[in-house]
Amino acid sequence: EAQLVASGGGLVQTGGSLRLSCEASVFSFSTSDMSWVRQAPGKPLEWLSGINPDGTSIEYRDSVKGRFTISRDNAKSTLYLQMNNLKSEDTAMYYCSKGFHGGSRGQGTQVTVSS
Repeated sequence: EAQLVASGGGLVQTGGSLRLSCEASVFSFSTSDMSWVRQAPGKPLEWLSGINPDGTSIEYRDSVKGRFTISRDNAKSTLYLQMNNLKSEDTAMYYCSKGFHGGSRGQGTQVTVSS
């Protein structure tokens, strides 16, 4: 079973930036598609971005294009999400997932954007 632990969340003002990290273990990270998803209170899970194993194929949902950047370091089995120009609607619990469009996910990290 994949073990995924996200970190790097916190409280930030509108327009600010955060960089999330996700450490993966118990599976072959370097050969796995990965993604970031989020869930705000009372709302369904929302896919944000996916990346293939060598980083040559990346997709984003429209609402985060140009603001969020997904990347990975296979040597460290770590997935990243750089988030810039944060908005109040980005407030949510963020998770990394095994799979390009989401999948099994582990411990999330809370992001709160205050206006």
